[in-house]
Amino acid sequence: MEKGKNNAQLSTVNAQFNLGKTLWKIADELRGSMNADDFRDYMLSFLFLRYLSDNYEQAALRELGNDCPTLPEGDRRSPLAVWYEQNPGDIEAFEAHMRRKVHYVIKPEYLWSNIAEMARTQHPDLLQTLEKGFKFIEEESFESTFRGLFSEINLSSEKLGKTYDARNKKLCNIIQKIHEGISQFSTDADMLGDAYEYLIGQFAAGSGKKAGEFYTPQRVSDILSEIVILDSQDPARGKKNKLESVYDFACGSGSLLLNVRKKITEAGGTIGKIYGQEKNITTYNLARMNMLLHGVKDTEFEIFHGDTLTNDWPLLRDAGPGNKITFDAIVANPPFSLKWSPTEAMGEDPRFKNYGLAPKSAADFAFLLHGFHYLSDEGTMAIILPHGVLFRGNAEKQIRTKLLKDGHIDTVIGLPANLFYSTGIPVCIIVLKKCKKFDDVLFINASELYEKGKRQNTLLPEHIRKIVDTYRERKEEERFSRRVSMEEIEENDYNLNITRYVSTAEPEPEVDLRQVHQALTEVEQKIKAARDKHNEYLKELGLPPLS
Repeated sequence: MEKGKNNAQLSTVNAQFNLGKTLWKIADELRGSMNADDFRDYMLSFLFLRYLSDNYEQAALRELGNDCPTLPEGDRRSPLAVWYEQNPGDIEAFEAHMRRKVHYVIKPEYLWSNIAEMARTQHPDLLQTLEKGFKFIEEESFESTFRGLFSEINLSSEKLGKTYDARNKKLCNIIQKIHEGISQFSTDADMLGDAYEYLIGQFAAGSGKKAGEFYTPQRVSDILSEIVILDSQDPARGKKNKLESVYDFACGSGSLLLNVRKKITEAGGTIGKIYGQEKNITTYNLARMNMLLHGVKDTEFEIFHGDTLTNDWPLLRDAGPGNKITFDAIVANPPFSLKWSPTEAMGEDPRFKNYGLAPKSAADFAFLLHGFHYLSDEGTMAIILPHGVLFRGNAEKQIRTKLLKDGHIDTVIGLPANLFYSTGIPVCIIVLKKCKKFDDVLFINASELYEKGKRQNTLLPEHIRKIVDTYRERKEEERFSRRVSMEEIEENDYNLNITRYVSTAEPEPEVDLRQVHQALTEVEQKIKAARDKHNEYLKELGLPPLS
Protein backbone atom coordinates (compact mmCIF):
# COMPACT_ATOMS: atom_id res chain seq x y z
CA MET A 1 0.00 0.00 0.00
CA GLU A 2 2.78 2.41 1.02
CA LYS A 3 4.75 1.52 -2.11
CA GLY A 4 1.72 2.26 -4.30
CA LYS A 5 1.22 5.60 -2.54
CA ASN A 6 4.89 6.53 -3.04
CA ASN A 7 4.73 5.56 -6.71
CA ALA A 8 1.64 7.74 -7.17
CA GLN A 9 3.38 10.67 -5.49
CA LEU A 10 6.45 10.17 -7.69
CA SER A 11 4.26 10.03 -10.79
CA THR A 12 2.57 13.31 -9.77
CA VAL A 13 5.90 15.00 -9.08
CA ASN A 14 7.22 13.86 -12.48
CA ALA A 15 4.08 15.15 -14.22
CA GLN A 16 4.37 18.51 -12.46
CA PHE A 17 8.02 18.78 -13.45
CA ASN A 18 7.28 17.77 -17.06
CA LEU A 19 4.47 20.34 -17.30
CA GLY A 20 6.82 23.01 -15.99
CA LYS A 21 9.50 22.01 -18.50
CA THR A 22 6.96 21.96 -21.35
CA LEU A 23 5.75 25.46 -20.51
CA TRP A 24 9.29 26.77 -20.09
CA LYS A 25 10.23 25.40 -23.51
CA ILE A 26 7.21 27.16 -25.01
CA ALA A 27 8.18 30.40 -23.25
CA ASP A 28 11.75 30.12 -24.48
CA GLU A 29 10.63 29.54 -28.08
CA LEU A 30 7.94 32.21 -28.17
CA ARG A 31 9.43 35.20 -26.43
CA GLY A 32 11.84 35.95 -29.28
CA SER A 33 13.53 39.26 -28.62
CA MET A 34 11.18 40.17 -25.77
CA ASN A 35 12.75 40.71 -22.35
CA ALA A 36 12.31 37.61 -20.13
CA ASP A 37 10.67 39.67 -17.34
CA ASP A 38 8.11 41.13 -19.76
CA PHE A 39 7.27 37.77 -21.29
CA ARG A 40 6.99 36.23 -17.82
CA ASP A 41 4.04 38.48 -17.03
CA TYR A 42 2.14 37.37 -20.16
CA MET A 43 2.95 33.68 -19.70
CA LEU A 44 2.00 33.53 -16.03
CA SER A 45 -1.17 35.55 -16.56
CA PHE A 46 -2.38 33.16 -19.26
CA LEU A 47 -1.59 30.18 -17.05
CA PHE A 48 -3.57 31.85 -14.27
CA LEU A 49 -6.52 32.48 -16.60
CA ARG A 50 -6.42 28.84 -17.67
CA TYR A 51 -6.63 27.63 -14.07
CA LEU A 52 -9.44 30.02 -13.04
CA SER A 53 -11.42 29.17 -16.17
CA ASP A 54 -11.14 25.40 -15.96
CA ASN A 55 -11.84 25.34 -12.24
CA TYR A 56 -14.94 27.51 -12.69
CA GLU A 57 -16.21 25.77 -15.83
CA GLN A 58 -15.91 22.28 -14.32
CA ALA A 59 -17.69 23.38 -11.13
CA ALA A 60 -20.43 25.12 -13.13
CA LEU A 61 -21.07 22.06 -15.33
CA ARG A 62 -21.26 19.85 -12.23
CA GLU A 63 -23.86 22.20 -10.74
CA LEU A 64 -25.92 22.17 -13.96
CA GLY A 65 -25.91 18.37 -13.97
CA ASN A 66 -28.64 17.10 -16.33
CA ASP A 67 -29.43 20.67 -17.39
CA CYS A 68 -26.03 20.91 -19.05
CA PRO A 69 -26.52 21.03 -22.86
CA THR A 70 -25.19 18.15 -24.94
CA LEU A 71 -23.47 19.49 -28.04
CA PRO A 72 -23.26 17.69 -31.39
CA GLU A 73 -19.88 16.32 -32.49
CA GLY A 74 -17.71 19.04 -34.00
CA ASP A 75 -19.40 21.87 -32.06
CA ARG A 76 -16.47 23.65 -30.40
CA ARG A 77 -18.60 25.95 -28.24
CA SER A 78 -18.48 25.58 -24.48
CA PRO A 79 -21.58 23.82 -23.04
CA LEU A 80 -21.67 26.58 -20.40
CA ALA A 81 -21.77 29.27 -23.11
CA VAL A 82 -24.69 27.47 -24.77
CA TRP A 83 -26.53 27.22 -21.42
CA TYR A 84 -26.05 31.00 -20.93
CA GLU A 85 -27.57 31.62 -24.39
CA GLN A 86 -30.54 29.34 -23.70
CA ASN A 87 -31.27 30.54 -20.13
CA PRO A 88 -30.74 34.34 -19.92
CA GLY A 89 -33.32 34.70 -17.14
CA ASP A 90 -31.50 32.24 -14.85
CA ILE A 91 -27.98 33.64 -15.19
CA GLU A 92 -28.10 36.04 -12.20
CA ALA A 93 -29.33 33.38 -9.75
CA PHE A 94 -26.88 30.82 -11.14
CA GLU A 95 -23.91 33.17 -10.75
CA ALA A 96 -24.95 34.07 -7.19
CA HIS A 97 -24.98 30.34 -6.42
CA MET A 98 -21.55 29.87 -8.02
CA ARG A 99 -20.12 32.74 -5.98
CA ARG A 100 -21.14 30.89 -2.83
CA LYS A 101 -19.79 27.63 -4.22
CA VAL A 102 -16.40 28.55 -5.75
CA HIS A 103 -16.11 32.19 -4.61
CA TYR A 104 -15.94 33.69 -8.11
CA VAL A 105 -17.60 33.86 -11.53
CA ILE A 106 -16.24 34.10 -15.09
CA LYS A 107 -18.48 34.88 -18.06
CA PRO A 108 -18.35 32.19 -20.81
CA GLU A 109 -16.83 34.57 -23.36
CA TYR A 110 -13.82 35.13 -21.06
CA LEU A 111 -13.19 31.46 -20.27
CA TRP A 112 -9.91 29.95 -21.45
CA SER A 113 -11.79 27.46 -23.63
CA ASN A 114 -13.26 30.34 -25.64
CA ILE A 115 -10.00 32.33 -25.67
CA ALA A 116 -8.09 29.25 -26.89
CA GLU A 117 -10.66 28.64 -29.66
CA MET A 118 -10.34 32.28 -30.73
CA ALA A 119 -6.57 31.82 -30.84
CA ARG A 120 -6.89 28.63 -32.91
CA THR A 121 -9.02 30.41 -35.50
CA GLN A 122 -6.88 33.58 -35.39
CA HIS A 123 -9.99 35.57 -34.43
CA PRO A 124 -9.42 39.31 -34.96
CA ASP A 125 -11.18 40.21 -31.67
CA LEU A 126 -8.99 38.05 -29.42
CA LEU A 127 -6.97 40.97 -28.02
CA GLN A 128 -10.10 43.01 -27.19
CA THR A 129 -11.77 39.98 -25.60
CA LEU A 130 -8.69 39.40 -23.43
CA GLU A 131 -8.68 43.03 -22.29
CA LYS A 132 -12.35 42.84 -21.33
CA GLY A 133 -11.82 39.46 -19.64
CA PHE A 134 -8.92 40.71 -17.53
CA LYS A 135 -10.94 43.76 -16.48
CA PHE A 136 -13.93 41.55 -15.55
CA ILE A 137 -11.75 39.28 -13.40
CA GLU A 138 -10.19 42.30 -11.66
CA GLU A 139 -13.45 44.09 -10.88
CA GLU A 140 -16.37 41.65 -10.97
CA SER A 141 -15.32 38.00 -10.68
CA PHE A 142 -14.69 37.98 -6.91
CA GLU A 143 -16.56 39.43 -3.95
CA SER A 144 -13.37 41.25 -2.98
CA THR A 145 -12.03 43.21 -5.93
CA PHE A 146 -8.63 42.41 -7.37
CA ARG A 147 -8.02 45.78 -8.99
CA GLY A 148 -4.75 46.03 -10.86
CA LEU A 149 -4.24 42.25 -10.94
CA PHE A 150 -3.26 42.44 -14.60
CA SER A 151 -1.86 45.98 -14.50
CA GLU A 152 1.55 44.83 -15.70
CA ILE A 153 0.06 43.08 -18.75
CA ASN A 154 0.09 45.67 -21.52
CA LEU A 155 -1.77 44.09 -24.42
CA SER A 156 -1.19 47.27 -26.44
CA SER A 157 2.58 47.11 -26.04
CA GLU A 158 4.65 47.42 -29.19
CA LYS A 159 6.76 44.58 -27.78
CA LEU A 160 3.94 42.33 -29.01
CA GLY A 161 3.78 44.07 -32.39
CA LYS A 162 3.62 47.53 -33.94
CA THR A 163 -0.01 47.27 -35.09
CA TYR A 164 -3.20 45.88 -33.54
CA ASP A 165 -3.26 43.06 -36.10
CA ALA A 166 0.37 42.13 -35.39
CA ARG A 167 -0.26 42.11 -31.63
CA ASN A 168 -3.43 40.07 -32.05
CA LYS A 169 -1.58 37.54 -34.21
CA LYS A 170 1.28 37.24 -31.69
CA LEU A 171 -1.17 36.67 -28.82
CA CYS A 172 -3.05 34.06 -30.87
CA ASN A 173 0.22 32.22 -31.43
CA ILE A 174 1.28 32.37 -27.75
CA ILE A 175 -2.10 31.23 -26.44
CA GLN A 176 -2.43 28.43 -29.01
CA LYS A 177 1.01 27.04 -28.09
CA ILE A 178 0.27 27.22 -24.35
CA HIS A 179 -3.09 25.52 -24.89
CA GLU A 180 -1.51 22.70 -26.90
CA GLY A 181 1.29 22.28 -24.34
CA ILE A 182 -1.05 22.14 -21.33
CA SER A 183 -3.77 19.95 -22.88
CA GLN A 184 -1.93 16.69 -22.15
CA PHE A 185 -1.67 17.46 -18.42
CA SER A 186 -4.09 17.61 -15.49
CA THR A 187 -5.36 21.09 -14.62
CA ASP A 188 -5.86 20.70 -10.87
CA ALA A 189 -4.54 23.34 -8.48
CA ASP A 190 -1.49 21.36 -7.36
CA MET A 191 -0.40 20.57 -10.91
CA LEU A 192 -0.80 24.07 -12.39
CA GLY A 193 0.30 25.72 -9.15
CA ASP A 194 3.59 23.83 -9.11
CA ALA A 195 4.08 24.53 -12.83
CA TYR A 196 3.58 28.23 -12.03
CA GLU A 197 6.21 27.97 -9.29
CA TYR A 198 8.57 26.17 -11.68
CA LEU A 199 8.19 28.93 -14.26
CA ILE A 200 8.77 31.64 -11.64
CA GLY A 201 12.00 29.83 -10.70
CA GLN A 202 13.12 29.56 -14.34
CA PHE A 203 12.37 33.20 -15.05
CA ALA A 204 14.19 34.08 -11.82
CA ALA A 205 17.26 32.16 -12.97
CA GLY A 206 17.10 34.01 -16.29
CA SER A 207 16.85 37.45 -14.71
CA GLY A 208 19.68 36.86 -12.23
CA LYS A 209 20.06 39.52 -9.56
CA LYS A 210 16.58 40.94 -10.20
CA ALA A 211 15.14 37.65 -9.01
CA GLY A 212 15.91 38.43 -5.38
CA GLU A 213 12.88 40.70 -5.53
CA PHE A 214 10.44 37.88 -5.87
CA TYR A 215 11.89 34.40 -5.44
CA THR A 216 13.25 32.31 -2.57
CA PRO A 217 14.83 29.02 -3.76
CA GLN A 218 12.51 26.12 -2.97
CA ARG A 219 14.95 24.24 -0.73
CA VAL A 220 15.69 27.29 1.42
CA SER A 221 11.95 27.93 1.62
CA ASP A 222 11.51 24.35 2.88
CA ILE A 223 13.79 25.01 5.88
CA LEU A 224 11.89 28.11 7.01
CA SER A 225 8.51 26.44 6.47
CA GLU A 226 9.43 23.29 8.39
CA ILE A 227 10.76 25.33 11.31
CA VAL A 228 7.77 27.66 11.82
CA ILE A 229 5.18 24.85 11.85
CA LEU A 230 6.91 23.05 14.72
CA ASP A 231 5.84 23.61 18.33
CA SER A 232 7.41 26.94 19.30
CA GLN A 233 8.21 26.11 22.93
CA ASP A 234 9.58 22.64 22.31
CA PRO A 235 10.02 21.72 18.63
CA ALA A 236 10.73 18.10 19.64
CA ARG A 237 6.99 17.75 20.35
CA GLY A 238 6.42 17.90 16.61
CA LYS A 239 4.27 19.95 14.28
CA LYS A 240 1.38 22.16 15.31
CA ASN A 241 -2.17 21.09 14.53
CA LYS A 242 -3.14 24.57 13.40
CA LEU A 243 -1.67 27.92 12.50
CA GLU A 244 -4.24 30.66 12.89
CA SER A 245 -2.22 33.00 10.71
CA VAL A 246 1.05 33.24 8.79
CA TYR A 247 2.69 36.48 7.60
CA ASP A 248 5.47 37.37 5.16
CA PHE A 249 6.24 41.10 5.10
CA ALA A 250 8.36 40.86 1.92
CA CYS A 251 6.37 38.14 0.22
CA GLY A 252 7.50 38.50 -3.41
CA SER A 253 5.58 35.95 -5.48
CA GLY A 254 4.10 34.38 -2.32
CA SER A 255 5.94 31.08 -2.69
CA LEU A 256 7.23 31.09 0.89
CA LEU A 257 3.73 31.59 2.31
CA LEU A 258 2.33 28.83 0.09
CA ASN A 259 5.10 26.51 1.20
CA VAL A 260 4.16 27.01 4.87
CA ARG A 261 0.55 26.17 3.92
CA LYS A 262 1.69 23.09 2.00
CA LYS A 263 3.92 21.78 4.82
CA ILE A 264 1.30 22.09 7.56
CA THR A 265 -1.49 20.56 5.46
CA GLU A 266 0.79 17.67 4.45
CA ALA A 267 1.32 17.05 8.18
CA GLY A 268 -2.46 16.86 8.70
CA GLY A 269 -2.76 20.35 10.17
CA THR A 270 -4.74 23.39 9.07
CA ILE A 271 -4.04 27.04 8.44
CA GLY A 272 -6.35 29.98 9.12
CA LYS A 273 -5.42 33.02 7.02
CA ILE A 274 -2.40 33.99 4.96
CA TYR A 275 -1.07 37.55 5.07
CA GLY A 276 1.55 39.05 2.79
CA GLN A 277 2.99 42.44 1.98
CA GLU A 278 4.92 43.43 -1.15
CA LYS A 279 6.22 46.77 -2.37
CA ASN A 280 6.89 45.86 -6.02
CA ILE A 281 3.64 46.07 -8.02
CA THR A 282 4.61 43.30 -10.47
CA THR A 283 5.49 40.78 -7.79
CA TYR A 284 2.47 41.86 -5.71
CA ASN A 285 0.27 40.80 -8.63
CA LEU A 286 2.26 37.59 -9.05
CA ALA A 287 1.59 36.79 -5.39
CA ARG A 288 -2.17 37.33 -5.69
CA MET A 289 -2.34 35.13 -8.80
CA ASN A 290 -0.14 32.52 -7.12
CA MET A 291 -2.51 32.26 -4.14
CA LEU A 292 -5.60 31.76 -6.31
CA LEU A 293 -3.74 29.40 -8.63
CA HIS A 294 -2.93 27.16 -5.64
CA GLY A 295 -6.58 26.94 -4.68
CA VAL A 296 -6.45 29.49 -1.84
CA LYS A 297 -9.86 31.19 -1.72
CA ASP A 298 -9.98 34.98 -1.86
CA THR A 299 -11.32 35.00 1.73
CA GLU A 300 -8.32 32.95 2.94
CA PHE A 301 -5.56 35.40 2.11
CA GLU A 302 -4.80 39.09 2.15
CA ILE A 303 -1.86 40.55 0.22
CA PHE A 304 -1.15 44.25 0.62
CA HIS A 305 0.75 46.42 -1.85
CA GLY A 306 2.86 48.77 0.22
CA ASP A 307 6.10 49.60 2.03
CA THR A 308 6.86 47.42 5.04
CA LEU A 309 9.43 49.78 6.53
CA THR A 310 7.05 52.76 6.65
CA ASN A 311 4.31 50.38 7.84
CA ASP A 312 1.61 51.78 5.55
CA TRP A 313 -0.73 48.78 5.81
CA PRO A 314 -3.75 50.05 7.82
CA LEU A 315 -4.41 46.53 9.12
CA LEU A 316 -1.12 46.70 11.03
CA ARG A 317 -0.58 50.41 11.51
CA ASP A 318 -3.98 51.58 12.72
CA ALA A 319 -4.71 48.93 15.34
CA GLY A 320 -4.50 50.28 18.90
CA PRO A 321 -2.19 48.65 21.49
CA GLY A 322 -4.99 46.40 22.73
CA ASN A 323 -6.08 45.37 19.24
CA LYS A 324 -2.68 44.72 17.67
CA ILE A 325 -2.82 41.89 15.17
CA THR A 326 -0.25 39.12 15.73
CA PHE A 327 0.76 36.08 13.70
CA ASP A 328 1.51 32.48 14.70
CA ALA A 329 4.20 32.11 12.06
CA ILE A 330 6.30 34.74 10.31
CA VAL A 331 8.65 33.94 7.43
CA ALA A 332 10.62 36.40 5.33
CA ASN A 333 13.41 36.83 2.82
CA PRO A 334 13.68 40.65 2.69
CA PRO A 335 16.09 42.56 0.42
CA PHE A 336 19.61 42.25 1.83
CA SER A 337 21.23 45.36 3.33
CA LEU A 338 18.74 47.71 1.69
CA LYS A 339 19.51 51.42 2.16
CA TRP A 340 16.65 53.25 3.85
CA SER A 341 15.85 56.71 5.23
CA PRO A 342 14.34 56.49 8.72
CA THR A 343 12.88 59.71 10.07
CA GLU A 344 13.46 60.95 13.60
CA ALA A 345 9.82 60.19 14.40
CA MET A 346 10.40 56.53 13.57
CA GLY A 347 12.51 56.27 16.70
CA GLU A 348 9.19 56.37 18.61
CA ASP A 349 7.58 53.75 16.36
CA PRO A 350 6.45 50.84 18.59
CA ARG A 351 8.31 48.43 16.30
CA PHE A 352 11.68 50.08 16.99
CA LYS A 353 11.25 52.09 20.19
CA ASN A 354 12.77 49.53 22.58
CA TYR A 355 15.66 48.59 20.29
CA GLY A 356 16.73 51.63 18.29
CA LEU A 357 16.78 52.23 14.55
CA ALA A 358 18.76 50.20 12.09
CA PRO A 359 21.46 52.21 10.28
CA LYS A 360 20.60 53.97 7.02
CA SER A 361 23.14 51.80 5.22
CA ALA A 362 21.34 48.52 5.98
CA ALA A 363 17.66 47.99 6.83
CA ASP A 364 18.15 44.32 7.78
CA PHE A 365 17.30 44.83 11.45
CA ALA A 366 14.44 47.18 10.58
CA PHE A 367 12.81 44.32 8.65
CA LEU A 368 13.53 41.89 11.47
CA LEU A 369 12.06 44.17 14.15
CA HIS A 370 8.98 44.86 12.02
CA GLY A 371 8.21 41.16 11.80
CA PHE A 372 9.10 40.45 15.42
CA HIS A 373 6.74 43.20 16.62
CA TYR A 374 3.78 41.32 15.10
CA LEU A 375 4.82 37.83 16.26
CA SER A 376 2.41 36.18 18.70
CA ASP A 377 3.64 35.03 22.12
CA GLU A 378 3.43 31.39 21.02
CA GLY A 379 4.67 32.03 17.50
CA THR A 380 7.91 31.36 15.62
CA MET A 381 9.65 33.70 13.20
CA ALA A 382 12.30 32.59 10.67
CA ILE A 383 14.03 35.24 8.58
CA ILE A 384 16.81 35.07 5.97
CA LEU A 385 19.48 37.76 6.39
CA PRO A 386 23.09 38.43 5.35
CA HIS A 387 25.78 37.31 7.81
CA GLY A 388 26.66 40.93 8.61
CA VAL A 389 23.74 41.20 11.05
CA LEU A 390 25.50 38.65 13.26
CA PHE A 391 28.59 40.74 13.94
CA ARG A 392 28.31 44.34 12.68
CA GLY A 393 28.74 46.99 15.37
CA ASN A 394 27.17 50.27 16.49
CA ALA A 395 23.34 50.46 16.11
CA GLU A 396 23.12 46.86 14.90
CA LYS A 397 25.13 45.61 17.86
CA GLN A 398 22.75 47.47 20.19
CA ILE A 399 19.69 45.82 18.61
CA ARG A 400 21.32 42.38 18.55
CA THR A 401 22.40 42.67 22.19
CA LYS A 402 18.92 43.67 23.36
CA LEU A 403 17.30 40.77 21.48
CA LEU A 404 19.82 38.35 23.04
CA LYS A 405 19.50 39.69 26.57
CA ASP A 406 15.71 39.51 26.34
CA GLY A 407 15.97 35.85 25.25
CA HIS A 408 14.39 36.27 21.82
CA ILE A 409 17.05 34.78 19.52
CA ASP A 410 16.56 31.03 19.54
CA THR A 411 18.66 29.66 16.68
CA VAL A 412 21.20 30.88 14.12
CA ILE A 413 21.68 28.76 10.98
CA GLY A 414 24.51 29.44 8.54
CA LEU A 415 23.78 28.39 4.94
CA PRO A 416 26.21 27.73 2.07
CA ALA A 417 27.27 30.44 -0.37
CA ASN A 418 25.73 30.87 -3.82
CA LEU A 419 22.25 29.49 -3.09
CA PHE A 420 20.39 32.59 -4.28
CA TYR A 421 19.85 34.14 -7.70
CA SER A 422 20.29 37.62 -6.26
CA THR A 423 23.63 37.18 -4.48
CA GLY A 424 26.52 34.77 -4.17
CA ILE A 425 27.21 35.57 -0.51
CA PRO A 426 26.41 33.04 2.22
CA VAL A 427 23.34 33.94 4.26
CA CYS A 428 21.87 32.93 7.58
CA ILE A 429 18.47 32.08 9.01
CA ILE A 430 17.65 33.61 12.39
CA VAL A 431 14.84 31.98 14.38
CA LEU A 432 13.13 34.28 16.90
CA LYS A 433 10.49 33.74 19.58
CA LYS A 434 8.73 36.04 22.07
CA CYS A 435 8.72 33.33 24.73
CA LYS A 436 11.32 30.60 24.37
CA LYS A 437 11.96 27.62 26.58
CA PHE A 438 15.73 27.27 26.24
CA ASP A 439 18.09 29.86 27.69
CA ASP A 440 20.90 29.13 25.23
CA VAL A 441 21.27 29.82 21.50
CA LEU A 442 21.55 26.94 19.03
CA PHE A 443 24.14 27.48 16.29
CA ILE A 444 23.99 25.33 13.15
CA ASN A 445 26.84 25.66 10.67
CA ALA A 446 25.46 24.17 7.45
CA SER A 447 27.92 26.01 5.20
CA GLU A 448 29.26 22.76 3.76
CA LEU A 449 25.90 21.10 3.10
CA TYR A 450 25.30 21.61 -0.60
CA GLU A 451 25.54 20.12 -4.06
CA LYS A 452 27.66 22.21 -6.40
CA GLY A 453 26.00 23.42 -9.58
CA LYS A 454 27.18 25.26 -12.70
CA ARG A 455 25.74 28.63 -11.70
CA GLN A 456 24.36 27.93 -8.24
CA ASN A 457 24.72 25.59 -5.32
CA THR A 458 21.71 23.54 -4.22
CA LEU A 459 20.52 22.06 -0.95
CA LEU A 460 19.47 18.42 -1.25
CA PRO A 461 16.52 16.89 0.66
CA GLU A 462 18.94 15.12 3.04
CA HIS A 463 20.60 18.46 3.83
CA ILE A 464 17.25 20.01 4.73
CA ARG A 465 16.35 17.00 6.89
CA LYS A 466 19.62 17.28 8.79
CA ILE A 467 19.18 21.02 9.45
CA VAL A 468 15.52 20.70 10.51
CA ASP A 469 16.17 17.59 12.64
CA THR A 470 19.02 19.35 14.40
CA TYR A 471 16.78 22.35 15.12
CA ARG A 472 13.89 20.16 16.28
CA GLU A 473 15.95 17.97 18.63
CA ARG A 474 18.42 20.74 19.52
CA LYS A 475 21.19 18.26 18.79
CA GLU A 476 24.89 18.98 19.13
CA GLU A 477 27.36 17.60 16.60
CA GLU A 478 31.04 18.36 16.26
CA ARG A 479 31.77 20.87 13.48
CA PHE A 480 28.03 21.21 12.74
CA SER A 481 25.90 22.34 15.69
CA ARG A 482 26.26 23.54 19.23
CA ARG A 483 24.15 24.99 22.05
CA VAL A 484 25.92 28.10 23.33
CA SER A 485 25.25 29.64 26.73
CA MET A 486 24.45 33.33 27.12
CA GLU A 487 27.57 33.64 29.32
CA GLU A 488 29.79 32.57 26.40
CA ILE A 489 27.95 34.91 24.00
CA GLU A 490 28.43 37.77 26.49
CA GLU A 491 32.15 36.91 26.69
CA ASN A 492 32.23 37.30 22.91
CA ASP A 493 30.66 40.77 23.24
CA TYR A 494 27.35 39.56 21.71
CA ASN A 495 29.03 38.73 18.44
CA LEU A 496 27.09 35.89 16.78
CA ASN A 497 29.57 35.08 14.03
CA ILE A 498 28.83 31.37 13.59
CA THR A 499 32.43 30.22 13.17
CA ARG A 500 33.25 31.59 16.65
CA TYR A 501 31.07 28.87 18.09
CA VAL A 502 30.99 26.13 15.43
CA SER A 503 33.95 25.86 13.10
CA THR A 504 33.88 23.38 10.22
CA ALA A 505 37.68 23.31 10.05
CA GLU A 506 39.19 19.87 10.57
CA PRO A 507 41.47 19.82 13.64
CA GLU A 508 45.15 19.34 12.81
CA PRO A 509 46.34 15.87 13.77
CA GLU A 510 48.35 15.66 17.01
CA VAL A 511 52.09 15.24 16.52
CA ASP A 512 53.95 12.65 18.65
CA LEU A 513 57.32 14.35 19.09
CA ARG A 514 59.02 11.19 20.44
CA GLN A 515 57.99 9.27 17.33
CA VAL A 516 59.17 12.09 15.07
CA HIS A 517 62.49 12.30 16.96
CA GLN A 518 63.02 8.55 16.67
CA ALA A 519 62.23 8.61 12.93
CA LEU A 520 64.64 11.50 12.33
CA THR A 521 67.37 9.72 14.31
CA GLU A 522 66.91 6.57 12.20
CA VAL A 523 67.09 8.64 8.99
CA GLU A 524 70.29 10.34 10.22
CA GLN A 525 71.86 6.92 10.96
CA LYS A 526 70.97 5.65 7.48
CA ILE A 527 72.45 8.78 5.90
CA LYS A 528 75.70 8.33 7.90
CA ALA A 529 75.97 4.65 6.96
CA ALA A 530 75.41 5.43 3.27
CA ARG A 531 78.01 8.26 3.35
CA ASP A 532 80.62 6.08 5.06
CA LYS A 533 80.16 3.33 2.45
CA HIS A 534 80.36 5.85 -0.40
CA ASN A 535 83.58 7.33 1.05
CA GLU A 536 85.20 3.87 1.04
CA TYR A 537 84.62 3.65 -2.72
CA LEU A 538 86.02 7.13 -3.18
CA LYS A 539 89.14 6.22 -1.15
CA GLU A 540 89.79 3.17 -3.37
CA LEU A 541 89.56 5.45 -6.39
CA GLY A 542 91.94 7.98 -4.83
CA LEU A 543 89.27 10.65 -4.65
CA PRO A 544 88.58 13.00 -1.72
CA PRO A 545 85.79 11.81 0.68
CA LEU A 546 82.43 13.52 1.21
CA SER A 547 82.32 15.52 4.41
